Amino acid sequence: MGIEAGDVLLTINKKGIEDVFDYRYLIQDEYIEVVIRKQNGEEWLLEIEKDYDDDLGIEFDNSLMSDFRSCSNQCIFCFIDQMPPGMRKTLYFKDDDSRLSFLQGNYITLTNMQDRDIERIIRMHLAPINISVQTTNPELRCKMLHNRFAGEKLRYLDALCEAHIEMNGQIVLCKDINDGGELDRTIDDLSRYLPFMRSVSVVPAGITKYRQNLYPLEMYNKQESAEVIDQIESRQKEFYEQYGLHFVHASDEWYIAAEKDFPEEDRYDGYIQLENGVGMMRLFINEFYEALAKAQKDREKGKIPGSLSRTLTIATGKLAYPTIQGFADQIMRLFPGITIHVCCIRNQFFGETITVSGLITGQDLIGQLRERKESGESSGKVLLIPSNMLRTGEQTFLDDVTVSDVEKELGMKVIVLEPGGKEFLDAILNGKYPSNGDNGNDNSAYIKVYRNRGK
Repeated sequence: MGIEAGDVLLTINKKGIEDVFDYRYLIQDEYIEVVIRKQNGEEWLLEIEKDYDDDLGIEFDNSLMSDFRSCSNQCIFCFIDQMPPGMRKTLYFKDDDSRLSFLQGNYITLTNMQDRDIERIIRMHLAPINISVQTTNPELRCKMLHNRFAGEKLRYLDALCEAHIEMNGQIVLCKDINDGGELDRTIDDLSRYLPFMRSVSVVPAGITKYRQNLYPLEMYNKQESAEVIDQIESRQKEFYEQYGLHFVHASDEWYIAAEKDFPEEDRYDGYIQLENGVGMMRLFINEFYEALAKAQKDREKGKIPGSLSRTLTIATGKLAYPTIQGFADQIMRLFPGITIHVCCIRNQFFGETITVSGLITGQDLIGQLRERKESGESSGKVLLIPSNMLRTGEQTFLDDVTVSDVEKELGMKVIVLEPGGKEFLDAILNGKYPSNGDNGNDNSAYIKVYRNRGK
C-alpha cells in the first residue's frame, strides 16, 4: 500500500498510538483506517481490509514504539549490580517494563506501573503477565526491592485476578530473608489468585564475584536446597487436587544443588515456566531418551551405521554437566566408534557460582579448553557448544569473542547445538549437522532472566 521505510504511523481508526500495546490492540479489526505521514510531509489515509488479528507487516525502529521503562528498584539480589565493568552498554540496562512481560515473557515487579497501566492491560486483555513477587509481606518486599512503593503495588494482583488476566509469579529466594515461614506465607497468599495465576516458580538468588558493597547474600547448600524442594513439593498435591495445577515449582538449580532427581514431566503442568529454568532439564532428558531409543532401532535396521567413528568435545556449564556426561556415556556404549569428551566450563568471568551455559564467555571457553589440550588430553577436531552461548542470529559470545576466534585459537571446528535432546543427539551422530547457530537463544536473554531472578 505504499508504506515505506522512514514513514510515520500517526493513527489507527482515528486513535493516536502511544506504544506497541495500542498498535496491537487497534489492528485486530477486519477493517481499519490508517494514517501515515510520508517523508515529504504528505499524510495518507489508507483503508485496509484484512483478516482479524492479521498484522500489517510493519516493523518499527523501536519494538515498543516508545522508550523502554527502566527499573526503579534497587533489589538486594539484582544481577546487573553484580556485572563486571567494560561490557557492552546494553547489558547494564535494567528493564521493568510490563509491555516486555506480554511480548517477551519478562518478569516485572509492578513498581513502575500506575492505575492507568493496569486498566489498559485489563481493557486490552493482555496476557499472560509475568510478575516477580519475591514476597507478599509488604514491609519485606519494600526491603528486598529497596522501593517504598513495592508493598503497596501488590494490590494490582487483586485487580488483575478480578479481571481474569492470566498471570505467572516468581519468587527469588534469598537465604534467611524470604524463605522458611515467609515462603509459606507467599505461596498461601498467591494461591488465592488461582486459577488465574497459573504458576509460581521459586528460584535461588545467585551470587557473582562482583558483589562488593552490596547486601550480603549466601548460597544455599545441599541440605538447605533439599529442604526448599520438600517445602515446595509438599504443597503441590493439594493444589493439583483442587485446581488441576501443581502451581508452585522449584527451578532446576534446586534439584542439582540437592543432588535429587528432577520431577516427572506431568508435575510441570505443561512446562509453563520453561524459560525460567523450571523443567528445562526434564524436557531435555525426555527428548534425548526418546531420540536415543529411535536411534537404537534405526541402528538395528541399518538406517544408522553401527560403525560410526568420530571424536568430539562438548562444552557445557556446571548445571548441565552431569546430565550431558551421562548422555555421552550412553551414546558411546551404543556406538563404540564415537568418542565424546565432555568439558565442564567453570565460569571464571562471573564467578563459579554461576553455572548455566548461557553465561559462559568466549574467553573462559578458549582458556579452559586450551589448558586441556596443553595437558595432553585428547579433544578431537570438533567442538559442540549450546546455542545459548551466542547472541541471537550472531556468532558472538557474551564478551564479544566470536566463534571464529574460538576456532582460530583452538584449531577446532565449532558446531552450534540447537535446543533440545533430539538436536543434541543429531549433532553427535550426524557429521553434517548445521553449524550456523542462527536460530540460537540470545545470551542477553540470560542476563534479562538472571537480573529478574537475581541470578
